[in-house]
This record gives sequence, C-alpha cells and structure tokens, in this order.
Amino acid sequence: MTDTTRLTTASGIPVADNQNSVTAGPRGAVLLQDFHLIEKLQHFNRERIPERVVHAKGSGAYGTFTVTHDITKYTKAKLFGAVGKTTETFLRFSTVGGEKGSADTERDPRGFALRFYTEEGNWDLVGNNTPTFFLKDGIKFPDFIHTQKRDPQTNLKSPTAVWDFWSRTPESLHQVTILFSDRGTPDGYRHMDGFGSHTFSLINAAGERVWCKWHLKTRQGIRNLDAAEAQRLAGTDPDYAQRDLFNAIANGDFPQWDVYVQVMREDQVAAWEARTGWSAFDLTKVWPHADFPRIPVGVLELNRNPDNYHAEVEQAALSPSHIVPGLGFSPDKMLQSRLFGYHDAQLYRVGTNHQQLPVNRPRCPVHHQQRDGYMAVDNGGAARNYDPVQAGGSNPSGLGHGEPGWVLEGVAGRYDDRATADDFTQAGNLFRLMTPDAKDRLVTNIANAMQSVPDEIRQRQLAHFTKADPAYGQGVAAKLATLIQR
Repeated sequence: MTDTTRLTTASGIPVADNQNSVTAGPRGAVLLQDFHLIEKLQHFNRERIPERVVHAKGSGAYGTFTVTHDITKYTKAKLFGAVGKTTETFLRFSTVGGEKGSADTERDPRGFALRFYTEEGNWDLVGNNTPTFFLKDGIKFPDFIHTQKRDPQTNLKSPTAVWDFWSRTPESLHQVTILFSDRGTPDGYRHMDGFGSHTFSLINAAGERVWCKWHLKTRQGIRNLDAAEAQRLAGTDPDYAQRDLFNAIANGDFPQWDVYVQVMREDQVAAWEARTGWSAFDLTKVWPHADFPRIPVGVLELNRNPDNYHAEVEQAALSPSHIVPGLGFSPDKMLQSRLFGYHDAQLYRVGTNHQQLPVNRPRCPVHHQQRDGYMAVDNGGAARNYDPVQAGGSNPSGLGHGEPGWVLEGVAGRYDDRATADDFTQAGNLFRLMTPDAKDRLVTNIANAMQSVPDEIRQRQLAHFTKADPAYGQGVAAKLATLIQR
C-alpha cells in the first residue's frame, strides 16, 4: 500500500525538500545535480500523449521583425545590427491550462512564443501575455499545473485544488490578480501584449553584460472580454481567437507589436534589491518602469498564415534555451528550469530530430555531430560524426556565444526565502492602479471562482488579498458572502 505521508522520488528515496531547487547560493543558478527537480520535470514532460502537457490549444503565424532603434551598445546580436534590418519570425499563441479542444476564451494566461530565424540561428523568446508568473522556482511547476488540470479521481477540474495551491503559495498573488482582472480574458490574440517575462541578459561586442526584460506592446490596442461574453463565446465559438487571427491576416489586416527592452546594469542590482526588497531575478515580480524605462527596439508584424496547421503550428517546438550570440540567460530559477524542461518536452513530444522540421529548421547553415534517431531526414551525409579533441588545448574562434559568466556565490543547497519574501506589495500596487469598476470585476471574478471551495481555503486566500490591500480582501469577502448566502 502506498504511503502518502512520506514524499519520495520514483525510486523510493525520501525527499528532503520539495519546495526549493538546489542552487549555488540563495540567488542561483540551479545545479543539475538536483535529481529530484530533474526527475519531476522529466516525468511531467511525459505525462501526455501526444498533445502538449501545457499550451495545448494554440494558433500560429509567420511575420517579420524590423529594427527601429539602435541597441548595439547593449548587444552584439546580429539581428539588431542596423536600423531597418528585418528578420523572419514565427509566433505561436496559446492558452496554458486547457486541453487541445478547450475554448480560446477561457480565463487563463496566454502563451506568447516568438521565434526569430536569425543568421546566427534561432532565437526563441518563449513568454506569456503577462510580465509575471505564479511561481519563482521550477521545482513547483509540475505541482502547480496538476492543480490546473483534472482531478485524478473525478477527471473534473477542481477549484479546490486550484485555490488550495494558491492559498499555500502567496508568491502567486501578483499573477492571480492579473488572471482574474480584465486581462485574464483577452479579446483574441491581436489585442494583447506579450512579454519575455523572465530576466534575460544582453552582451555587447566588448563582452559587457546587462540584465533585461522584453516587452511587446500591441498596436491594435488592448481589448478584453468581460466574464459573461467570454463564457458565451466559449459555448458558441470556442475557436474565436484562432478564427480572428487567421481571418485578419488572410484579409491583409496584419497585426503589429512594438518591441521594447528594459535594461538593468549589473552594478544597479544590489542597490535596487536593497531598496525594494525584491530580487531582480524573481519571476513573480516586475521591474517598475519608473526605475527601468522601456527602451524601443523594433516592430513585429504577423503577415502570413501557415499552410498546414499540424506541420507548422502543432509541430512547432520552441524553447527558451535557444538564444543567439549577444543574448544570454540569468539566475532566474524558473528560467533555469525551463531551459531544461522545454527542450526535453520537445524531444519527447515531437522527437529527437524535431529541429529538422521546416518550422523548426534554422535559416542559416547548420553543422553538428548529431546522427540517427527517429525521422532523421537530414542526417549529415558522409561528414565526420565526431569532433576531435585538440591535444594542445582549444583555441576559441571568437564565434558563438562567448558570453561572460556571472559570479556564483554560496554553499550549494535548497534556499527558501518565502518566510521573508514580499509577495504582496506588487499585487497591491496593481490593485490600487485599477479603476473602481475594474476592481469590482476583479473581486467578482475571484469570488465566483472561490465560492465552491472549503472555507478553510477561502480564509487562507482572503488573508493574502488583505495583505496586498485591505480593500482587496474586503471586496472579495463581501462578494463571497453574498454568493454563499444565496
């Protein structure tokens, strides 16, 4: 009989900490030796056949990115090399939690996965329509998504599981506030913004690094659906967003987004973190624009529909691990997990040679020693399938990433800052920015979603809303009281 009181790995090894990844010091990066993390992510990626385990319902289109402003002082990436330069792109939009047949208008974050086919390889900026996420550490990602899927006994969606998880994870409050605001049900894909969400980095020709966040602002204007209209469309036109995107492009009404970047110098990090109490690499937080203004970079336009949905959208395999010289990562713990998890998911879902498919194939020359496996349609011919070791030591060519490292400090271990972390200020700031009618819709949406969950969970979650702003907690409590009395 299974002992559900003791958490173990699949091999029966006791798990010492299921809340925090093993990192080099409190900030990270994440260590590959954390087998519990790796096993969780690997098993999670293999839980669905054949659709994506997350982001299953999606739409895609091709387009172009055009540079409008010079950012070469920050990055040597060739796609930004000159104002006016264009790069072919592919963008896949999606809902996150639903199955492939779910409705486009469900309350859910929207995936915003953008590929740039550059002359130095593919750059995949795999983000969402929100600048934040529910978690700061990838070790909790499989647990979180399980709560968004179906109950293992009833095979029904479970509001109790959803709110139980969130109420025990106050770091989720900022994203929960976004999700249940008007932005949780965007009016199609053309009328929403996109974000890289994570902290990334830019490296210039001198080898200098800055940290950055990517923003894509819709030129079509923000439009959202109210809860009633989103629910109506889910029943009458569940493919609403797919239809809207495809028809707009087919009719020559090409959607566009202005692309911006926020930049934080390495010498600014410590002072900003000390002043705000927030980590620059925490995915549940934003960088306020007053501290780090958005810098214009270029314009993204979608102007061509795929000819074959399965070949070009369903088999599109993007990963944040795909970057080009002049771009880099950061110690963001969620990003570190995604660098492994996404590529591993594509290896499982599409196959070990998925990068040979037309939608995934780089538009530049490719040479490597990978061979064989399923569907090896471009298998290297007679070229040598190994790279010899240089007995006298390597002589770097200057090509490739060649990015500067960042300093790793501290003892490797599992670090939990949740007892001291500020999970409430930014959520409260967002609430206070809303108009009175937007606040009313927010608390109404939350109350409707929480009314069926046990009172213990409701009270735990109400305490989080109240810490963010007393009026936030009072508003939800009042709506809940009205609903429960009916």
